[in-house]
Amino acid sequence: MVASSSRKGLAFAFAGILFLSPESLLIRLVDVDRWTLLFWRGTLMCIGLFVASSVLAGSPRVIRRIGRPGLLVAVLFGLQTVLFIVSITNTAVANTLVAVSAAPLFAAIYEWIFFRQPITRRLLGVIVVAIVGIAVMVSGSLGGGTLLGDLAGLGAAAGLGGSFVVIGRNQDRSMVPAMGLGGLLAALVALPWAVPMSATPSDFRYLAISGFLVLPLGFGLLAVAPRYIPGPEVALITLLETVLGPFWVWLALDEVPTEAALVGGLIVIGALAFNSIAMLRASPPRVRISPA
Repeated sequence: MVASSSRKGLAFAFAGILFLSPESLLIRLVDVDRWTLLFWRGTLMCIGLFVASSVLAGSPRVIRRIGRPGLLVAVLFGLQTVLFIVSITNTAVANTLVAVSAAPLFAAIYEWIFFRQPITRRLLGVIVVAIVGIAVMVSGSLGGGTLLGDLAGLGAAAGLGGSFVVIGRNQDRSMVPAMGLGGLLAALVALPWAVPMSATPSDFRYLAISGFLVLPLGFGLLAVAPRYIPGPEVALITLLETVLGPFWVWLALDEVPTEAALVGGLIVIGALAFNSIAMLRASPPRVRISPA
């Protein structure tokens, strides 16, 4: 039973990242400013997740069932989305990627502080190796940022890690609508600086693919995964997006990854593969619930 639950959680998390990975390419194809991009991504993702949740549950009341924990998830998720944009606009993108890769470490620390869940040596070791792998990937672009941008990146990591922990600790309810609400909060924050109608029909095409397909499927599956495996493990798997994102850009735009990117990517993949196998061999008990 435990192994089956772990397999489900890993499957949801890896599938979520697989669906989410083309987002880097779609962002490259949209020619709008960052705040307009954030406004449309948050708005369309909110609509997509709310509709999907209502259809799967057979009632729009599923949105009301998220309760206070769901509101906390929405705030944390919306906060990390906004802080991510603040980070990449105030520091080097490489700095942001390394900072955000600390999300699983924040999740593990939250579990330890608030729920007395010990941080295993295996998890801590895999997190460190994965962060090193990402640092190797972007080593040629590190530095040159500002303190504000770097701190915002760490804030985004803290928000993302926290959202997965809260979801994992409230397995009796679906938190998929909470992710949608978080997207709406991010859109409202971005609205004062956004110029929504500056997007062209071509931009809207890519924004629609992102907001109605990529983001709802990706974050929807990631919102289910913590109901089967611990939040820090889910946050750790999200680091795979840093490896898969450049892969899609390479295929579509013929931007060949550097040798450092390939080496770092292999380090991250190896660390995640080792951790997944170890989880299946010795997993802590989890509550089995239907992924409604």
